[in-house]
Amino acid sequence: AAEPTLVLRLKFLNDTERLARVRPGDTVGALKRTYFPGQEQQVRLIYQGQLLRDDTQSLAGLHLGHLSVLHCHLSPPSVAPTAPGTPGPRSPAPAALGVGSLALPLFVLLLALLWYLQLQHRHVFTATATTCLAGLTLLVTFVAFAMYRR
Repeated sequence: AAEPTLVLRLKFLNDTERLARVRPGDTVGALKRTYFPGQEQQVRLIYQGQLLRDDTQSLAGLHLGHLSVLHCHLSPPSVAPTAPGTPGPRSPAPAALGVGSLALPLFVLLLALLWYLQLQHRHVFTATATTCLAGLTLLVTFVAFAMYRR
């Protein structure tokens, strides 16, 4: 008996769609080769929020149904190297350290300094100031755990 075919909806970022006829036994890689010939390395397929990284995984293993939507992202092809002396495309810069990524460590450092001063110079800190410092420490602790838990 012939293996039944599925029709999948390939949806692109610009909201265009393509229909793909596949068999459940086909792999993710076979789907890429069939519908994106020569672009297999540039295409990223996403199903239910998960990037399909394993090209050897069968479509049946993903539990795809008839008219399931696969989101497709096509990255631009890599440019061939240019001749020496001509400016080529700039390589992507490493992720820059922005102010946002430094804010939390700076807050922690500031809190550590304030606690040190509080312990060394108790007579300067009122009960209200110490209570506020403790509350701020708790708040920064919760924010830190929320940020790094992701």
